[in-house]
Amino acid sequence: MEASSSGITNGKTKVFHPEGGVDLQGYQLDMQILPDGPKSDVDFSEILNAIQEMAKDVNILFDELEAVSSPCKDDDSLLHPGNLTSTSDDASRLEAGGETVPERNRLNGLYFRDGKCRIDYILVYRKSNPQIEKREVFERNIRAEGLQMEKESSLINSDIIFVKLHAPWEVLGRYAEQMNVRMPFRRKIYYLPRRYKFMSRIDKQISRFRRWLPKKPMRLDKETLPDLEENDCYTAPFSQQRIHHFIIHNKETFFNNATRSRIVHHILQRIKYEEGKNKIGLNRLLTNGSYEAAFPLHEGSYRSKNSIRTHGAENHRHLLYECWASWGVWYKYQPLDLVRRYFGEKIGLYFAWLGWYTGMLFPAAFIGLFVFLYGVTTLDHCQVSKEVCQATDIIMCPVCDKYCPFMRLSDSCVYAKVTHLFDNGATVFFAVFMAVWATVFLEFWKRRRAVIAYDWDLIDWEEEEEEIRPQFEAKYSKKERMNPISGKPEPYQAFTDKCSRLIVSASGIFFMICVVIAAVFGIVIYRVVTVSTFAAFKWALIRNNSQVATTGTAVCINFCIIMLLNVLYEKVALLLTNLEQPRTESEWENSFTLKMFLFQFVNLNSSTFYIAFFLGRFTGHPGAYLRLINRWRLEECHPSGCLIDLCMQMGIIMVLKQTWNNFMELGYPLIQNWWTRRKVRQEHGPERKISFPQWEKDYNLQPMNAYGLFDEYLEMILQFGFTTIFVAAFPLAPLLALLNNIIEIRLDAYKFVTQWRRPLASRAKDIGIWYGILEGIGILSVITNAFVIAITSDFIPRLVYAYKYGPCAGQGEAGQKCMVGYVNASLSVFRISDFENRSEPESDGSEFSGTPLKYCRYRDYRDPPHSLVPYGYTLQFWHVLAARLAFIIVFEHLVFCIKHLISYLIPDLPKDLRDRMRREKYLIQEMMYEAELERLQKERKERKKNGKAHHNEWP
Repeated sequence: MEASSSGITNGKTKVFHPEGGVDLQGYQLDMQILPDGPKSDVDFSEILNAIQEMAKDVNILFDELEAVSSPCKDDDSLLHPGNLTSTSDDASRLEAGGETVPERNRLNGLYFRDGKCRIDYILVYRKSNPQIEKREVFERNIRAEGLQMEKESSLINSDIIFVKLHAPWEVLGRYAEQMNVRMPFRRKIYYLPRRYKFMSRIDKQISRFRRWLPKKPMRLDKETLPDLEENDCYTAPFSQQRIHHFIIHNKETFFNNATRSRIVHHILQRIKYEEGKNKIGLNRLLTNGSYEAAFPLHEGSYRSKNSIRTHGAENHRHLLYECWASWGVWYKYQPLDLVRRYFGEKIGLYFAWLGWYTGMLFPAAFIGLFVFLYGVTTLDHCQVSKEVCQATDIIMCPVCDKYCPFMRLSDSCVYAKVTHLFDNGATVFFAVFMAVWATVFLEFWKRRRAVIAYDWDLIDWEEEEEEIRPQFEAKYSKKERMNPISGKPEPYQAFTDKCSRLIVSASGIFFMICVVIAAVFGIVIYRVVTVSTFAAFKWALIRNNSQVATTGTAVCINFCIIMLLNVLYEKVALLLTNLEQPRTESEWENSFTLKMFLFQFVNLNSSTFYIAFFLGRFTGHPGAYLRLINRWRLEECHPSGCLIDLCMQMGIIMVLKQTWNNFMELGYPLIQNWWTRRKVRQEHGPERKISFPQWEKDYNLQPMNAYGLFDEYLEMILQFGFTTIFVAAFPLAPLLALLNNIIEIRLDAYKFVTQWRRPLASRAKDIGIWYGILEGIGILSVITNAFVIAITSDFIPRLVYAYKYGPCAGQGEAGQKCMVGYVNASLSVFRISDFENRSEPESDGSEFSGTPLKYCRYRDYRDPPHSLVPYGYTLQFWHVLAARLAFIIVFEHLVFCIKHLISYLIPDLPKDLRDRMRREKYLIQEMMYEAELERLQKERKERKKNGKAHHNEWP
């Protein structure tokens, strides 16, 4: 501290205590400001006593004492200019005083100007911001809590000020005890379960086989990863009274950087910036614009000139980039312990879940690919495809009014073959497999989460009582009641008010779902109108494939509508969630998550549901078509079936959605950061190389999403829905999801490590409300797959024909030879003279046989026109309908029974983990007993030494 304008100079370092006291030893008064007269006439003890009396109150200490004894730290008198040479004078002074400054620490931007105090948190504000008073009070109270502070101006813009915060050991210890931060105190003694002789023999045989295989190519090199001590130690809530029980090699590194920043953030959230019950916390200052940003620092650069194999990693960020975020390690497991140490448990759990989901996709993708290849290999033996390709004499009725021509059934040969690739005998097996797979995935994830929670000390961790949202406080500050947990009065929302708000919110959700249905209705009208337009198109390629062109363009338009509506949904979900006035942040997050998922799910899947269950189902029949608004004839399925439309819908939407998401996740931050660097080069010149400190580099990065991990989870949950809900119609969905997720893991890792500011390390026990959503999707997938197989697919009509109407009827066989004549049996006959005037085609069909056609065929089970009841349903129709309903009931009950049986047989906790937890509990009790016994013996010895021993002592 330099000499102050008040006349008090500092001969020694001034120490502020959090209790409000101040150490004034070594302070002397400047004689120039004293009254005229001999210096001996001044009573220095009286002046010091007066100042110490004022220092009893914290507010007086910082409002009055600093105005007299030191320059005010809220103005710019202590502000250092934003360059790396600005501390050279300080360094020379310290060196002249006999102290050495760690030059490397001082220059890398991770420490204070003295090179000793590590920066734990950064606050950013603008000097031109009018919220000066709030900021001054807030910063004075920060120092009152014991945190150390420095300010630095930006290299790019002198209006931007960086506030660097450091928490000393005493502050860390005090708040770590309050927050129940668990720290290592004893090495783990691993419990080895008893192994049977039979299992030992199997292990020996497996180990012999493994010798011929590569030695765990997907595992990371253990020599590269650091030895994370907390993973091999028992942990306990930190206590300063029992500090000797904890493993402390170095006080500076005992609390890692993520824990330090979490403690500092906890302090900042409880510091007042104005007088008043609700004027507290950093979040409110960020909301009202007093501070522009607040974040912990990255641990240096993620790149290095030297190879990590020869010189090692520069820091944990560099290590994460090389072992996790680099594309060269796409096939290796994730270093989850290192991710958790650097980013915290909440982000670590997300990547653990994403890695587990990706790993579980391997068997699903393999079976789906097998189903597809089975369709490829059996294509030449498929009797239905053969009959369609050979049906040159079967003329199909037009699929639209007037402009659509008659067509031979053999013209749809290609589509019949493509349909067989996805709709074959293995489809039902795959649907059952995926329903069971979803259950196994969720059950084994619970076991995996339990292991992670044990390793990361999250088993006994409970979220602390959350603070009430400021909006809730402002709205209901007049009504209060006692909190049953804390016993303190808090704002209260009446039950009637809460119900009315929930009703309004539910009405808003219903309205938005109606908007989605209206969008789907618009797509339906587009398909109905354009199928006739494409049928009359000049280009023969489009004219001959009018239905495919209609489906493809409709899917692309639907995708654009989906992306536009997503922007609207986010705003509506925010409005409805704020209207509900949730009490805490977690309640707000859960409510917002549920609304956004519901909106996105309905928006993404509504058109798919329409194609799967409504397209071609309610069109009527030739001569009596059902029309939309009594004008447009409803669209029919292709002569080869509706499944090809559903496959196109799912394939295009899935590929486009995943491509767009990956671009927005990585491309947008890359472009933003590139633009920021470009502006810096334009302002300072391309020839000048500027060495930015770490806080400046991090500030120029993109902040993490406002909703945290919401977007990442939402993308994967929607993909999980695509993978399971309509997987019977598109068996390649798990394979596409697997390929996307292999890229997604590295994209997210690269984004977190290189393109985003370091997020605050926060704790969590599981993935939250997303697990319940996953279970709901798993249940829905069973129902939808049952309906897809029964209604959309031709699986049931083929079975009915094989066992009831085909050549093998009554023989109990269903081979390809039993399907002879199926195509002819599934088509009905229509007399062309019975067409309505507005649907009568322009062509009379004379191009096929030289004479006008009298009859055409269409897909349905109806009587011929010359029967007693023309165009009435045949008996085969009712057999097929009954078989479809029976299949739905049997399929659902069978799969649900299997799902419940699997969930019952798979325990949530692995047996070895349960034994380890019991053993750890036993060992901790023993350790606590030994520690207490040691304390009592020590007290007994002290009493003996002081002559206060008693005869009846224990032990």
